[in-house]
Amino acid sequence: MTHRWTRGAPLLAAVLVATALAGTAAARVDAGGASKSVAVAFIYPKTGGLAAFGQEELDGFQAGLAYTNGKCGGYTINPTYIDDATDPATAINAFKNEVGQGVKIVAGTGSSGIALQLGPLAAQNNILYISGAAAADAITGLNRNTFRAGRQTLQDVLDAANIFPPKSTGKKIVVFAEDTAFGAGNVAAVQAIFGAKGVTVSKILSPFGAADLTPYAQQLKNSNADAAFVAWANTANSAAMWQSLQQQGVSKQMTIVTGLANRASYDALGPLVPGVTLLSHYVYTAPHNAVNAYLIKWMAKNRHAVPDLFTPDGFVTAQMICRALAKGGTDTASQISALEGWQFQAPKGKQYIRAADHAMLQPMFQVQLVPGAGSHFAVKVVKTVSPGNVQPPVTPFK
Repeated sequence: MTHRWTRGAPLLAAVLVATALAGTAAARVDAGGASKSVAVAFIYPKTGGLAAFGQEELDGFQAGLAYTNGKCGGYTINPTYIDDATDPATAINAFKNEVGQGVKIVAGTGSSGIALQLGPLAAQNNILYISGAAAADAITGLNRNTFRAGRQTLQDVLDAANIFPPKSTGKKIVVFAEDTAFGAGNVAAVQAIFGAKGVTVSKILSPFGAADLTPYAQQLKNSNADAAFVAWANTANSAAMWQSLQQQGVSKQMTIVTGLANRASYDALGPLVPGVTLLSHYVYTAPHNAVNAYLIKWMAKNRHAVPDLFTPDGFVTAQMICRALAKGGTDTASQISALEGWQFQAPKGKQYIRAADHAMLQPMFQVQLVPGAGSHFAVKVVKTVSPGNVQPPVTPFK
């Protein structure tokens, strides 16, 4: 989601030596008592442009810890929560500090740009890394040490392809996004899926966090496109973005194809897409299973709220760490083997970690925004799309 393509530097040799010599301190395992406590670094955007998504991940992770308590093969998960401030340098420094202290499991971040830099560090230091809501397709197949708890951009676009199948060649779609790794990933995915069907794909990218989005909305209005694929990850200016599109009358000139973001965006998006079916990663009313019911109940009791867009990604992160410990102990190679090919019940439904590239196969949803109480909008679930129908192609490990 944030976009800085600088390559993460390897950890200093001293850090590697310290980790290698940590002995029983490696992974900070406390063997005393009935269970063994394993330290986990949960690095997430508590502040910065993705802070709202970070809170959703945190809520889900803590709910997942409660759900998995006592199911991790005699191990308990002892998390340290670290704010990456939606900044790659901050996240990398936190990663280095935690690994230097013997931590061998790192999870989190909602930023694609950050996840793409932490993944290589996980392989260099042979630890387990589970990215959270970061959607970049390049996280899949990055290396065997890197997994993802959430969906990837190709799954969004494959869901959208079912919503908006072009009737013929010669159509024009503009990807409207921020100039980030997340935005670039959406351009590539739309080109791969729709371009193959004879659709002309172009892009309009604004700077990350731009306050004035009117010039970009005007560009979209003047593009003469048949559809706009809006891919927006920044909650700090998403309302301003939708307002600028509304002010320019974009929805009157073209079809808007977009994913439903978190609940805070419903009222701004609703007037733009009356009757339009939207792709959705998750809405809490769509899945009907015991795990989702647990998450809804936990959120009501502990947060006095309902799960939001990325709450299940945090929950699945906890499930994955528990599985890794229960079946792999504290050995990284064994943890990786325990996760590869694992099929499990998650809040969204049945999910499967593809061994070939660690893609997280999962259901997706199609929804509509409909008028609710007062001037607010609510979600109507239209369809659940099975994991096989939004399955990205295999990306072999590099």
